[in-house]
Amino acid sequence: MARLPVTVAVPIRNEEKNLPECLTRLVRFEKVFVIDSGSQDRSREIAQAAGAMWIDFQWNGRFPKKRNWFLRTHPPATPWVLFLDADEFIDDAFCDELARVLPTTPHSGFWLTYDNWFMGRRLRHGTPNRKLALFRVGAGEYERIEEDRWSQLDMEIHEHPILQGTIGEIQARIDHRDDRGFEHWKRRHDAYAAWEAARAIQLDAAALERLTPRQRSKYRSLPHRWLPIAYFADQYIRRLGFLDGRAGFWQAWHKSRYFADIGRRIRAARR
Repeated sequence: MARLPVTVAVPIRNEEKNLPECLTRLVRFEKVFVIDSGSQDRSREIAQAAGAMWIDFQWNGRFPKKRNWFLRTHPPATPWVLFLDADEFIDDAFCDELARVLPTTPHSGFWLTYDNWFMGRRLRHGTPNRKLALFRVGAGEYERIEEDRWSQLDMEIHEHPILQGTIGEIQARIDHRDDRGFEHWKRRHDAYAAWEAARAIQLDAAALERLTPRQRSKYRSLPHRWLPIAYFADQYIRRLGFLDGRAGFWQAWHKSRYFADIGRRIRAARR
């Protein structure tokens, strides 16, 4: 079977729990790189045993972060690049669709959809998670945001790829399943909240107009106290999150508290 003409880039730090399963599912891709930010666990050993190329990355607090740094300093030799987190697991249906679509597509990139897991359960309701994580090499890179250590996040998390050309969508879904427990989820979202608040504070009217309509709506809504309530009602009731049982309730609850944290940070900074 011919390998997919895609380089998979897996940015990590201390991912020994998720990395083995992630890498075992990538045998159909031409190249696999693991880009590491100083892991202190068995991640390097796991990556090398799986045959992945290992790259060390150290962030200096400014542009570029990890994904753009990889695109600039280690440009993939394949026509396509896929950025995959260590807790994202693909299957044969996803690979089969890429094999059918990529050879003839006119698109420069593709939206990917993820099935989220929470408290050990797949969430079948609520808003699906979508990312523009597969695109042609040379079609663009992640948006440039000037920051001087707003947070300790050394990788583009909520920055979006800015591409030349049209965008398609892959139908086969990817499992997003982190096996490191709720406390890790909480620490990670605390860091995300700090970054989002700092990003919202520095956006002026001109910068807002350069965003997509969805992004503009998001950043205009973040400071408001009604957003966490609206998010919970939308996810748990309108989008049937209650059908996912306890996991659906707690996911909607904790994500609404995440938006409340961002709003508090923005309002405090503006005061």
